[in-house]
Amino acid sequence: MDKLKIVEALSKVKDPATGQDIITLNMVRDLQIEGNKVNFTLELPRLDYPSKSELNFACIAAIQGVYPQADVNVHSASPQKGGAAPPPKTGAMPHVKNIIAVASGKGGVGKSTITSNLALGLKAQGYRVGLIDADLYGPSIPTMFGLQGQRPKVQEVYGKPRLVPLEAHGIYVMSIGFIIEPEQAVVLRGPRLGAIIKQFFNDCVWPELDFLLIDLPPGTGDIQLTLVQTVSVTGSVIVTTPQDVAVADAIKAMSMFQLPSVNVPILGVVENMSWFTPAELPDNKYYIFGQGGGEKLAKYGETIVLGQIPLVQSIREASDEGKPALLAEGTEMSKAFMNVAKNTLSQLELRNQNQAPTQKVDIKI
Repeated sequence: MDKLKIVEALSKVKDPATGQDIITLNMVRDLQIEGNKVNFTLELPRLDYPSKSELNFACIAAIQGVYPQADVNVHSASPQKGGAAPPPKTGAMPHVKNIIAVASGKGGVGKSTITSNLALGLKAQGYRVGLIDADLYGPSIPTMFGLQGQRPKVQEVYGKPRLVPLEAHGIYVMSIGFIIEPEQAVVLRGPRLGAIIKQFFNDCVWPELDFLLIDLPPGTGDIQLTLVQTVSVTGSVIVTTPQDVAVADAIKAMSMFQLPSVNVPILGVVENMSWFTPAELPDNKYYIFGQGGGEKLAKYGETIVLGQIPLVQSIREASDEGKPALLAEGTEMSKAFMNVAKNTLSQLELRNQNQAPTQKVDIKI
């Protein structure tokens, strides 16, 4: 039996979670052939991987399709230790190392802008990044990534149709805005909202990722609860403006993650629209929304301020053009967003060193 032909056969076996073949994912190791016996180890994200049996049978069928007489023995193993951070122990996405929720509690504070630029900042540092637009009532991520009007492809994985996230600027993106018309209102009750969020995790072909960012809607309702019940959220980033009204609502969002039944670590606070700087007076700062809101919120949550983002016209223009401000390298805006990304990464490393992986929660509220 030809080893290359066996590898070629195994390259047609796809991992149900990612939709990629097991050879590309480096899941096959220690392949040995002795007479009619074929032995190899299938490296799974964890030993209780839901698709373990399905993959084993698919491997055997693929090899016996080329060599019917082959006696195939598949040994399962968990990954060898190493890497920047351990994958979550539970949840729907074992091939995603870190899931970060970006929340605000209040609308209109620029949460989607922060999420988009944070994703690009992490990507700029060499990480594989995805983004889910979980704001089902007001999806704005398609506009910010220049993906308006585009539709995700459908890929069949073991007879089941799966959506393939779109890609822009190296970020994998999924949003309800790719499925509905731009002017179409989303009129759904809680259970349907939760079902759509679950589909974004379970019925999409996500590649292996270092980070998956979740752009949450305002509030602490159905979508937030579905998120923490569906996947293991590594940490959360809270966005606010300096004014007291925004901080008061952001405290509610932060408190939800700190509930004993939820227990998602707070990585830090981003203060958006910290001051206004006109283009003709770059050294001037006008504190339109007040001062100190980010620090007040960080103190309440016993965390840090990841960065302050000024209110600048170019940020709005870049978002509307589908080219987030961080892409304009060398500008003060790009540096500000990159600082947020670096601080988030530092906080995440501390969190993963000092705390156990977050567990998917089982709550009924």
